[in-house]
Amino acid sequence: MQNAIRFRDKLRSGHIGLGTVISFNDPAVTEALCRDLDFVWIDAEHSPMPIDMVQNHIIAARASQAAALVRVAWNDPVLMKPVLDAGAGGIIVPLVRTVEDARRGVAGCKYPPAGVRGFGPRRPSEYGRVGGTDFVRSLDDSVLVILQLEHIDAANNIDEILAVPGISSLVIGPNDLSGSMGLLGQPRHPDVLAAIDRIIAAARRASIPVGMGGGSDPAQVKDWIARGVNWVAMGADFLLMVQALDALTRDVRDYIARQGVGKAAAS
Repeated sequence: MQNAIRFRDKLRSGHIGLGTVISFNDPAVTEALCRDLDFVWIDAEHSPMPIDMVQNHIIAARASQAAALVRVAWNDPVLMKPVLDAGAGGIIVPLVRTVEDARRGVAGCKYPPAGVRGFGPRRPSEYGRVGGTDFVRSLDDSVLVILQLEHIDAANNIDEILAVPGISSLVIGPNDLSGSMGLLGQPRHPDVLAAIDRIIAAARRASIPVGMGGGSDPAQVKDWIARGVNWVAMGADFLLMVQALDALTRDVRDYIARQGVGKAAAS
């Protein structure tokens, strides 16, 4: 949990957090990418990653300074519990639209009386070596509860959502947000950007950090930061891989075409 606490403290001090999304099963991906990142977003919603692979990514991140944040498939404590017991530093709760959604997301991450999390912190307890009341309270205090706002209802309910106790951060999903506004595939549409700006402004008033699930275009990442977000998920493992390969391939094929290397070799 130390990496999660470190990430939280960085945000509180004004540091802009940078990370990326992890979707492949191999924990070597996290080990390779997380060295210079503030967090990794381990995605259990849109990838086929099983819980044992999620745990392996969490273990890989522990050797770095990066917080291991896991997006679960749904706002359900049944899905959050094993991820937290595997040692995740934070939970990203998808599709929070209402105050009730926000309360459910927080409750799934907290022990009673603040929530409904069942006790069984296998890895966080160092496999049973530590425990007790103070230990449980420390888990409640350190876990990052991150609500993902990806529907226009969330923007319309933003002040009420932010008033729910126990929220560590918000994160905006611009693609699904655009879809909920009838603008699917247009996350940079002026109306979508206006809704995003409204969420960021409200979060700033409430002193709650807000992140962005953005792409890997540097100009776009910089724009999100200029708009006031506190942390950005810069693309995903598969996107970074194919973009690097595509750029390299285009560059080399262009060189071959300009130099006529292939034709000369063929003759």
